[in-house]
Amino acid sequence: MDEALLHFFASLDRSLFLDRTYKAFAKLDRPLPIAMGQTISQPSLVLYMTDQLQLNKTHKVLEIGTGSGYQTALLAEFCHEVFTVELYTELQAQARERLASLGYHTIHYKLGDGSLGWVEHAPYDRIMVTAAPKTIPPELVEQLAPEGIMIIPVGPAGWQELVMMTKDKEGQVHRQKLLDVAFVELVGKYS
Repeated sequence: MDEALLHFFASLDRSLFLDRTYKAFAKLDRPLPIAMGQTISQPSLVLYMTDQLQLNKTHKVLEIGTGSGYQTALLAEFCHEVFTVELYTELQAQARERLASLGYHTIHYKLGDGSLGWVEHAPYDRIMVTAAPKTIPPELVEQLAPEGIMIIPVGPAGWQELVMMTKDKEGQVHRQKLLDVAFVELVGKYS
C-alpha cells in the first residue's frame, strides 16, 4: 500500500461527504446511502481501488460516477487533474460544492452517461469507475492511454467482479480480476 495514500486517506474526513442523517456512521467500513438511490462506497474498498491505480502527479484521470465526491477528492490529491462524469445533476452539484470548499481546483465536471466517458479530453492515464456496467464499455477502453490502468466493477446487479484493465505500449488490453464486489449499477448505455 502506498504510504502517502494511506496517510492522506486516514486524514480525509468521510463525514464531509455525507448528509446529516449519516454523518454518525462515517467511520464504519461499509457503503452508505447518498442522494438519488446511490451510495458512498465502503472506505476500505475506496482505498484499495485507488491504490490499484498506482497514481502519480503527472496522471490525467477519468472518474465515472462523481457521487458524493469522496473518491474524487482522493484521486485529485494524487494526480495532475481529474475529469469526472456524473449522471445526476443533484449529486454533481453537491460534490462540486464540497470539493471546491475543500480547495480542489483541478477537477473538471460533466453531466452525462459515464459509460461513454469524456472523449474530448481523452486519452486518460487512469480511469476509475465507481458504478457497475453489465459489460465493460468499449468507449472507456478506447479512452485509456497506452500504459494506462482502469479499475471497474463489472457484472449484473448485486454481484460483480472488480477488474483491472491495463493497456500496454502497443495498445493491447489485458484484464485481471481483483475481487468480488457489489456496486450500484451504472445507468446508461451499458446498464
